[in-house]
Amino acid sequence: MTSSAARDTRGRPSRPASAYGEAVDPIQSVADQLQGRVILSQDWVRVSFLHWRVASDLVAPLLPAGTRPDEHDGSSWVGLIAFRMERFTLVPGPALPYIGDFPEINVRLYTVDDEGRRGVLFRSLEASRALTVLGARTVMNVPYQWARMTIRKTVDAIDYRSTRLTGERPSSRIVVRPSDEVVVDDPLADFLTARWGMHTVIGGRTRFVPNEHETWPLRRATLVSLDDELVAAGGLPGVSSRPPDSVLYSPGVHARFAVPLP
Repeated sequence: MTSSAARDTRGRPSRPASAYGEAVDPIQSVADQLQGRVILSQDWVRVSFLHWRVASDLVAPLLPAGTRPDEHDGSSWVGLIAFRMERFTLVPGPALPYIGDFPEINVRLYTVDDEGRRGVLFRSLEASRALTVLGARTVMNVPYQWARMTIRKTVDAIDYRSTRLTGERPSSRIVVRPSDEVVVDDPLADFLTARWGMHTVIGGRTRFVPNEHETWPLRRATLVSLDDELVAAGGLPGVSSRPPDSVLYSPGVHARFAVPLP
């Protein structure tokens, strides 16, 4: 982003108009300064991003009021993201031992709201800490699911495994081999990873929860194997049965979240 780019009254880059006619936040790999009081922080490490291109009309019925599918290159996208959560902290307290350190696999969609804010919408988040699952569902209405999970690093790959312990017990096994090829100036990678908030429904109203972290250090990766039921359980059957359209890896970032906005 150059210094000559148009700025709004708060010094942020001006929002380009979308296909729907209103202004939307630009895609940028560097977060704006976080607005509002910070309420929690966490580290995301050994992160693998698998993404599939999907038609927006398949995604739209799964989104909350006031949001619609965000699009890149004429379509929406579905993400299956696997990583380890570490140092989960309720600010201003200390990092929480045990319950703040666990594997996670989430299924997410890409959203833009009526204010032009781009975010993610989680269809599910598998986690191996029952108390964390209960707290996240109660406070933020984020659809965490209790699961039995492992992450194992081999010589050249990372093996993520999860089996949900409730309902129909969908499972997922993802094996990814990171490469040494650094991702630079890739608009699709920025669209899929540089998301500065999430949409959720709290008290019957759609809310936007802003976040910030350093720019993702991304590498290309190869999918070694995938046996996944989570994407289908999230309302999109058949998607993860075909090869993903994008596979990326990052050693991780430190993230902070602020109070939800209407």
